[in-house]
Amino acid sequence: MQAFLLESRWYEIILGGWLFFGFIYLSFGALTWLLTRHVLPRLGHGGRLDPRPVPQGQLRRELLLSASSVLLFGAGMVFPWGLLQLGWARLAVDPPWWRIVLEILALVIWNEIHFYANHWLLHTRWLRRFHLPHHRSIVTTPWATYNFHPVEAAMLGNIILLPMVVHDFSFAALLAAPLFSLLFNCIGHSNYDFLPDAHHDRWWLNGARRHHLHHACFHGNYGFMFPFMDRLFGTALPPQAAAERIARDLARTPDRRGHHVA
Repeated sequence: MQAFLLESRWYEIILGGWLFFGFIYLSFGALTWLLTRHVLPRLGHGGRLDPRPVPQGQLRRELLLSASSVLLFGAGMVFPWGLLQLGWARLAVDPPWWRIVLEILALVIWNEIHFYANHWLLHTRWLRRFHLPHHRSIVTTPWATYNFHPVEAAMLGNIILLPMVVHDFSFAALLAAPLFSLLFNCIGHSNYDFLPDAHHDRWWLNGARRHHLHHACFHGNYGFMFPFMDRLFGTALPPQAAAERIARDLARTPDRRGHHVA
């Protein structure tokens, strides 16, 4: 695979990127949907975080915008490929397993920092219009994971460029970055409480609960999967931040038309 990256032409890299991101988006989305809509409910474990119905047409909109993000992410593969071609970045050759593990952990931490900074910027008045398409999914679904305006997709999709310049990462660690990013994203947008009996000390692990609150409240909880950036900058939401709003909307639900429960 390393040889493929170094020897391929730019259009082969783009085509491979489209196939890769399209495959993982559909696979992770379908798996999360199956798990949270069928398997876990039948097992009696967990439950929906936001019980409000999903508006009609939301899933179609999420899939269409996600398709454009897949095209952009795939085309964006020419940038890390270009860094390798220019000699501005290099891949580690036969690194030991422990180095790969440490690199993946470093990228997980960097992913949190990178996402928080860009996500906070997308909530400023200068960039908010590019983030609003994503927030049309107030009640989230796994298909919202790549539901981005192209500007937002470009901002969030450049995560590995700076790390590649400052360190010679293994190919395995770089490959893991979009995989764990999409995994965390699917969990965050699943609208499912995987840890229903979690006490305060386990709240740290429940990214789904935190990101559900972000979509329900719009402001706050700008972090990705873990809460350390929100706690550091004082943007963490309390666990019951959206309870009153959800209860008010549910009271009006019988009077609404054109909605369905996903």
